[in-house]
Amino acid sequence: MALKRFVQAAVAALAMAAVVPASAQQVLKVGSTPTGIPFTFLDTKTNTIQGIMVDLVTEIGKDAGLNLQIEPMAFSALIPSLTSSKIDIIAAAMFITAPRKEVIDFSDPIYTYGEGLVVPKGDAKAYATQEDLKGETVGAQVGTAFVDALKKSGLFADVKAYDTIPDILRDVNTSRLKAGFADYPILAYNLKQGGFPEVRLVDSYKPVTVGSVGIGVRKGESALLGKINASLAKLKANGTIDKILEKWGQKAQG
Repeated sequence: MALKRFVQAAVAALAMAAVVPASAQQVLKVGSTPTGIPFTFLDTKTNTIQGIMVDLVTEIGKDAGLNLQIEPMAFSALIPSLTSSKIDIIAAAMFITAPRKEVIDFSDPIYTYGEGLVVPKGDAKAYATQEDLKGETVGAQVGTAFVDALKKSGLFADVKAYDTIPDILRDVNTSRLKAGFADYPILAYNLKQGGFPEVRLVDSYKPVTVGSVGIGVRKGESALLGKINASLAKLKANGTIDKILEKWGQKAQG
């Protein structure tokens, strides 16, 4: 009798599992950053991560039938968290680069831009290239393609690595730092908010490290990547991506 009851219980458990929707069985965790406005940022009113990449991955989730949960974390923690399966997707202002592609897989490119240069407002020099700052101490965000490129250039006395872009802007704002390099759209958006009145975004500067942002997944997750790319293609074709970019003050790509 005990064996019979065990078999009945097992059959009942399997039957219940069969009727649970797939979306309820698996929540995909999406790593995003609280300091990359307008791509990603912490909305203090709702205590949630918002921005271009959050809007985009949300639309992808709806289109592909994915159950997504946004997980805030530092930019430098995104790839380690993905490879250790603490998260399943990266949706942030992360460039698709050759070294990163050795570790994770990326979606098709979403948005292309380069680094911007910020200096104290009192510095009126029309900087055009990095050579114009040779021998100076500059700053960039840890874990980004920009900080690596600046260090490899050998042009600077020191390249300070900052945890966040607002940290860079604060040191430039108080003239503790000669110049800072970071994602141009993020710098422009931050400065438009008026929180760093003593910082100037150098219009004459020509970026060196130009790249495209993509969504990251673990190596081997071909089915998930296929769904993401299929949804991206659809959202690009129907104008959704353009609308999201325009919502956050960014120019849609041609």
